[in-house]
Amino acid sequence: MDFLKLAKERYSCRKLTDTAIEPEKIERILQAAIAAPTAKNNQPYKIWKINSPESMAKVKKATNFTFGAGLVFVVGVKKSEAFVRPFDDLNYAEIDGAIVATHLMLAVKAEGLDTTWVGMFDAFKLQSEFEEMKNYELIALFPVGYAAADAKPSPRHEDRRALEKVVIEV
Repeated sequence: MDFLKLAKERYSCRKLTDTAIEPEKIERILQAAIAAPTAKNNQPYKIWKINSPESMAKVKKATNFTFGAGLVFVVGVKKSEAFVRPFDDLNYAEIDGAIVATHLMLAVKAEGLDTTWVGMFDAFKLQSEFEEMKNYELIALFPVGYAAADAKPSPRHEDRRALEKVVIEV
């Protein structure tokens, strides 16, 4: 699939099945995520793969937005490991995490699966349920699965501003 087609066809899928996902697809998704560029290649992130019933029950304590998926990825960053721009002390951890998360999200679609970027979760609850997440800022959750038969994009999915409204030539 060409990238523009992939980018346009990806949508926030909010109806997933818990059908088992082939391990090789999960491996390719994670390989795409770790291929993401980070500032100075510091790679200040972790990705947690959550798919056991016990762990999924813990995730559901932190969010109602798993959309029926049997697999969730969590992306987190550690600010102390990130590049800090010396001119204004901008810490790149969250930017790096967002790039990794975007690679992961697009790779999910490239594998014939669907997801949505979930920001509505209680990070403190997740950290209390998963000790290994305690020292990280949690950026996003990605419930992953095959789209349910009646899944469809939001009516707003196609709404995009025109190029001339967002691109400024200088």
